[in-house]
Parts: sequence; structure tokens; C-alpha cells
Amino acid sequence: MNKPLENPSQDKIDPIEIKVDGKKRTFDIDDPKLPSWVKDNALAAGGFPYDKEYDKDTYEKELERLQIELVKLQGWMQASGERVMALFEGRDAAGKGGTIARIRMYMNPRMARNVALPKPSETERGQWYFQRYVTHFPTSGEFVTFDRSWYNRGGVEPVMGFCTPGEYEKFLKETPRFEKMIVSEGIHFFKFWLDIGREMQLKRFHDRRHDPLKIWKLSAMDIASLNKWDDYTEKRNRMLKETHTEHAPWTVVLANDKRRARLNIIRHMLRKLDYEGRDKKAIGEIDDKIVGSGPGILK
Repeated sequence: MNKPLENPSQDKIDPIEIKVDGKKRTFDIDDPKLPSWVKDNALAAGGFPYDKEYDKDTYEKELERLQIELVKLQGWMQASGERVMALFEGRDAAGKGGTIARIRMYMNPRMARNVALPKPSETERGQWYFQRYVTHFPTSGEFVTFDRSWYNRGGVEPVMGFCTPGEYEKFLKETPRFEKMIVSEGIHFFKFWLDIGREMQLKRFHDRRHDPLKIWKLSAMDIASLNKWDDYTEKRNRMLKETHTEHAPWTVVLANDKRRARLNIIRHMLRKLDYEGRDKKAIGEIDDKIVGSGPGILK
């Protein structure tokens, strides 16, 4: 749903006034120098429990072991016909796409798809809201990830005025019933909310703005969201409360450190799926400092 800037490398973005931790700040994303109040507080933002990023060498070794397990998982799925579907939600720049990329890196792309839908067409806007998502659900033996999903209506759409209040309320009421049908169908269903702090989001937006390889990621929607942090927080909290169910729980991951987040998301899925040849030692333990079921882990 994000619309890129018309010309990301040339379009000027005016400084904005925002409030962070009760203090008024001026954030100039075009300034190549990241403000110290962002840089110094990014990792700890939002109550993140670690003061250093996870060691890169350790991360790469552990990630490789987990990716070997994912290949085993896919082999089991193709032999058994089991289906897996995982949704990745979170604020802009939370790390959804990068996590999905690491999960799918060595999986057979013929049976492992990622779904990242553009804004709905005129035809889709006239359909049942969930309809365009259902067409992308996994078939026998398939592993499907969603980089954003029907939960656009739980956050982006009401905050940005893309749906009516009535449509928003209807969504919150219908979603638990809709997801119960998914689970009843026998699909292994995961919902991940990647949570980042305010300063970390600003840092990642700034990184995108000044990295020629990432600048395409920065969208007009990202810029528009900068003054809507509290609105998004309110919608996030209600969405998690209304749609966290026993049959389709939310797994919330504190994701200021992308390395820790990626490892623990993959571990969570592998520990929940009893596939042939599973090596629990290689999978390792979940870090409960940054992973929780439902909104309780959020501050």
C-alpha cells in the first residue's frame, strides 16, 4: 500500500515537528547527519531490553542452522501436503521484508511464496474485504508469507482515512471468525507483530533516505506517518486486543535489533511445527525478553 516518492533521490522533504517522549523535536530527514537524540536512543527505544545489537558472526552461524531446518521443513511439507501461512505486520520499517527474505532464502521458490499486495483495484474494492487475500492462501505443500495482510484495515486504513469507521469496526468483529476458518481448514497459521520504537523508526527512515540502494523503500506514506505515531499506537493496541485469540494468537516481537528478531521468529515457527528430522538443539531457545504471546510484552 506504500506509494514511493515521485523521485526519491531528488524530491525535497521539509523538516517536520514531532513530539518524542513528551519533547518537541525537529526532524530533518534530508540532513545527512542523524540527530544525536535519534542515534543515541534508537536501540533502547520503546523499552528494548538490550544495549547492544546481536553479534554479527554469531547471528550468521545461527541463521544458517535455522535455514537448514527450514529446508527440512519444506521437504516435510511437500511430502505430507501440509500448508503453512505466516503474516508479518508492524509499523513501516519494522523489518518485515528483511525477515521474510531470510526465511525464504534457501527454500524452493516454487513452493514458498511471498504475498505483498498493492492497493486494491476498483473490482477488489467492491468485493468482500477478505476476498483478495484468500486467493493467495497456500495449496498443498506450500509455504506462504504475507508482507502486510488484511490487517491493513486494523491500522493503516483507519489512521490514514482509507476506510470508514463502520468498516473498521466490522473488520475487528469479523476477523477472529475469519481466522478460525483458516485454522479449521488445517492451515498452520502464524501472526507476527514486529514492534519498533520511535527513534528506531526514524533512524531506519533516515538510513533509507541516504542509502542509494534503499532509497526506493522510502514512500510518501512513510513521511505522512511521521506525525501519526500515537494514532498508530492506539490502533495497534486495539487490534492486538480484539484479534489475539486462542486459535490465532499474535506473536509479538520487539524488533529494534533485526538480528535477534529474525532468529527468534524463525525459531518460533520451527518449534511449533513437528516436522520430520527436526533438530531442537539446532533450533535453540526462544528469547522471552523480546518475544511474547499477545500484547502483554509491549510497554
